[in-house]
Amino acid sequence: MQADTLDKLLVHWARETPDTVWLKDLLPEGSRDITWGEAAATVNAMAAMLEHHFGHGQRISLLSRNCAHWFLADLAIISSGNVTVSMFTTLPAATAQYIMDFTETRVLIVGETTNWQAVRQVLPEGTTLITLPGVELEEPHLRWEALLAEWQGKAPAYRCQPDDVISLVFTSGTTGLPKGVIQTHRSNLVPITRFRTAFGTRDNARYFSYLPLSHIAERQIVEFSSLTCCGEVSFNQNLETLAADLQRTRPHMFFGPPRVWEQLKQAVVAKFGGNEALEQALAQDAEGIGRLILEGLGLDQVEYCLVAAAPTPPALIEWWQRLGLILMEGFGQTEAMGVIASGHDSRRIGSIGKPIGEVEFRITEEGELAVRADGCTPGYYNQPDKTEELIRDGWLHTGDKARVDEDGFVYLTGRVKDYFKTIQGKFVAPPPIEGEFAKNPHTEQHCLLGRGFSKTVMVAVLNEAARQLAAASREQAEAEIAQAIHQAVQSINEAVEKHARIGAVILSREEWTIDNEVLTPTLKIRREKVEERYGELAEGLARSAAEQSEVLLHWAD
Repeated sequence: MQADTLDKLLVHWARETPDTVWLKDLLPEGSRDITWGEAAATVNAMAAMLEHHFGHGQRISLLSRNCAHWFLADLAIISSGNVTVSMFTTLPAATAQYIMDFTETRVLIVGETTNWQAVRQVLPEGTTLITLPGVELEEPHLRWEALLAEWQGKAPAYRCQPDDVISLVFTSGTTGLPKGVIQTHRSNLVPITRFRTAFGTRDNARYFSYLPLSHIAERQIVEFSSLTCCGEVSFNQNLETLAADLQRTRPHMFFGPPRVWEQLKQAVVAKFGGNEALEQALAQDAEGIGRLILEGLGLDQVEYCLVAAAPTPPALIEWWQRLGLILMEGFGQTEAMGVIASGHDSRRIGSIGKPIGEVEFRITEEGELAVRADGCTPGYYNQPDKTEELIRDGWLHTGDKARVDEDGFVYLTGRVKDYFKTIQGKFVAPPPIEGEFAKNPHTEQHCLLGRGFSKTVMVAVLNEAARQLAAASREQAEAEIAQAIHQAVQSINEAVEKHARIGAVILSREEWTIDNEVLTPTLKIRREKVEERYGELAEGLARSAAEQSEVLLHWAD
């Protein structure tokens, strides 16, 4: 189904398939289902309420974990001619305050969220609170159920237009304050249509919603895509039930950043009792074992599996390929979604693929990837200077360094801001080196430091298998891990230029997470946080490594 606004899609499916289930809130037993007809009636009623009380063009913030009512609230805001400001449930108080103040939020819709105690302290004066079903607050608030009962049968007078601003999506802020990226109906429906046309994704697809809906990737790939194909969306209950919920859903389309694929890999390895046991099983029957693993994970019916949002080590893609699961690399960002991706007949490991449809790209003299396509953001909210930096002469500058091979495949080589110069004054691109280091069997998160250093230093987090090995026999584990790390470094140093060679490795037992603020809410590594934690130590190790002419290994935490 094609339409130029999101509300038209909802109306279409409500008319054509009113009794078909669209949304499924998974429960310990069964699910709480909402049909297309029920969803449209709810969205109309709540949109009429919002229009009546708040008019049009207001920024309405939405703070909740993923659930069916996240979709309904989002579409009610959009259908009423207002603007959804999506907020992560992990935001610290200062960032939440910045977003609400910057957008002049006066209405906040609240669902289940882990950061309410922080957010409630920084609410703008006079904010109207609306709670989603099942949520009670100490503060005065309006209840979704009561409002729905009052406005049932009503509909908004507003008629959506393709270029309406429907949402402000704030970048994850790996550096500095997050910017509010303007989203329109067009900037979401054009990339979805382009993707479906290029890759032939099915109608009536099953989707699994588990990544934050406050990020445009989950919203576009799951919420809005399901609207275009009469899809069915199942919502993860919580992190503890993710594996079981994924198995229950068996999605046709699945998206995950590299961190998710690494965690799933580690779970598989642990299930087999370690890498060695898994390798033995695969050596005997790779196809059969792979099929059993994918069935156990609930990934056996996936037709398109996307990995994006951060650099993906080729070794991780190759590992999944041995099991029979093809991970498609792709590229998009909040400012320009669905512009470059791999397909089943056009794929090269390590490459993000080729432009989709009519998308144009070029590599600037500085080596930056720039794209030109319909469906990109018009710019940043209330930041014309940042918008001018982003879009120049019709080209959107992605902030990513890239190269193109002789067959037209595009390869990202790192963020422009992540490149650094060592003391020799020569640039180093961290992602390719981090990707090679990730081939060792003992670590799972990696960040190369070296700005102004005499040598580069790899900071890495031990994976679960390595931590368990160390818990059983620390001395034996450290010797085994050290040998593998030194082999990995030797292999890398033989392949890279002298100024980029690794002089030291810092091994951390503490996982990098959203809670300790080393990861963004979208699971990207905040390099500045790694530098804050380990920069001084790394610089000292780099100096010692240069003086001693050997690779040093430091066990942190």
